[in-house]
Amino acid sequence: MNSKQKNNFHTLVHRLWRTCVKYTKLLLLVLLVACGRDQVADTQPQKWQGAEVRVESRPSPPRPGVTEFLVIVTGERGPIHDIMVSIRTDDQDQWIQAIQDGEVGVYRRAAKVAPGTRSVLQVQIKRNGAEGVLRFPLNLSL
Repeated sequence: MNSKQKNNFHTLVHRLWRTCVKYTKLLLLVLLVACGRDQVADTQPQKWQGAEVRVESRPSPPRPGVTEFLVIVTGERGPIHDIMVSIRTDDQDQWIQAIQDGEVGVYRRAAKVAPGTRSVLQVQIKRNGAEGVLRFPLNLSL
C-alpha cells in the first residue's frame, strides 16, 4: 500500500468513526427520552426550611396498592442527606422511615395507596431538632 492509499484509508476510517459516534449519541438520546417517562415528578415540589422536596412514584402515576416513593430533597448547594424522612398515606398510620439512597438526597420507601385518604402522601422531615410535615396529593391511575 502506498502513501496515498494509506492516507485515503485513514480518511475513510476517520469518517466512519465520526458517523458511528454521531449515531451512537443520537441512539443514547432517544433511549434516555424513552426511559425518562418513569422519572417525571408526580406532584409539585414543596419547600421546607429552604430545601426543595419533590416526590416521584414507581409506578408513575401511582396506582391503588403498594407503591414505592422517592422523596428527593435538595438545597441551594445540592442534595441534602443529613435529614430523616418518614412517610405515610393516612393520619391513622404509623410513620415509616424512608431508606436513604447514598448521600444524594434521595429517600425511598413503599406505602399503600388508595382512593380517598390514602391518596395523599405525607412526608415527615426531621433535621437538627426541627420537624415538618408536607402533604403531596397523588393523582392515581385507575
